[in-house]
Amino acid sequence: MTKNPYQILQKPLITEKGLDVKERNRTLVFRVAPDANKAEIKAAVQAVFKVRVDSVHTAVFQGKTRRRGKTSGTRADWKKAYVKLKAGQKMPEYAENA
Repeated sequence: MTKNPYQILQKPLITEKGLDVKERNRTLVFRVAPDANKAEIKAAVQAVFKVRVDSVHTAVFQGKTRRRGKTSGTRADWKKAYVKLKAGQKMPEYAENA
């Protein structure tokens, strides 16, 4: 069963580190579905942004434990993907350095 690219790419991560790596290394940073693999992420970025992808690196983050009074719970685990574009590809502009 094939997944929708918009289910795989949940949202771009717009942080200082993400914008810095975008400018220096031609790399986009996304929050992605936890069960998505590198091939699915690569195909989704190529389909949504119409660019050629060179490589994909992923990192999984454990959810933090949070408390509200005497009740404690855990945030969901999540996955981040660093997507490097091939040379000569135009960078999609989803965030401006301001």
